[in-house]
Amino acid sequence: MAFLSNFINGLSLGSIYAIIALGYTMVYGIAKMLNFAHGDVIMVGAYVSFVSIYSLGTPPILALLISMCVCTVLGVVIERLAYRPLRSAASLAVLITAIGVSYLLQNVALLIWTSNTKVFPSIVSFGSLHIGSLTITGETIVSIITCVVIMIGLTLFTTKAKTGKAMRAVSENRQAAELMGISVNKTISVTFAIGSALAAVAGVLYCSMYPVLVPTTGSIPGIKAFTAAVLGGIGSIPGTLVGGLLLGIIEIFSRAYISQDLSDAIVFAVLIIILLVKPNGLLGKKVTEKV
Repeated sequence: MAFLSNFINGLSLGSIYAIIALGYTMVYGIAKMLNFAHGDVIMVGAYVSFVSIYSLGTPPILALLISMCVCTVLGVVIERLAYRPLRSAASLAVLITAIGVSYLLQNVALLIWTSNTKVFPSIVSFGSLHIGSLTITGETIVSIITCVVIMIGLTLFTTKAKTGKAMRAVSENRQAAELMGISVNKTISVTFAIGSALAAVAGVLYCSMYPVLVPTTGSIPGIKAFTAAVLGGIGSIPGTLVGGLLLGIIEIFSRAYISQDLSDAIVFAVLIIILLVKPNGLLGKKVTEKV
């Protein structure tokens, strides 16, 4: 029964990693850039939700919606001010800018909320589910269901909606999409907006499971989610789901059966092995560059 409990906990943690990783995979797949400030958008979303609940007295669901709205605007602003001017620049310039935006968000959060640890309230209002000796927390159930709903919704959006089809067109060939009348700037802004809104959801779910909130809260989950995106095949939505779930399961089982201190090292070691065997990730496509 302990094995099953750890497996379910791994699915829950992996679901959150997958939701975060969607931000990385969408931005990379469409804009061909890595937004390393994405992890700190998670932190901003969690703080906004925390303030909404404790200072404004809003219900948890309303606090989540406020958090999503704030992070959506933040994502669009980051793209417009930090990334759009560098769209034609070298990838190293974009990487340095992303790191700079990350530290900026952390230090602004430090100035506003100080380094004091906040105890985050769970947004889940129902208790645990008991099946014999197996106990499944409400946070676990909500995380898994939320991940499934988001993955299905995002897949339908990218295949059926006009904006989703525009995203796929820009991802395939930006110049051809422009010639067909698609606004590349608008499409990339929408991509950042969706990714940032999902980061808010992931931040609230993560802090509900691990109720400690500090200005660096999003750093480690952000790095692990990026690892999940690369593991599954960055740019692929199904790959992001597979990578996130695998990463969560590996981490939880490493903590339970090997060493809690070495669990992170094991996670990244598995990533290295996968990339040595399959450099494009588990479900990633091999891209041929034309010269």
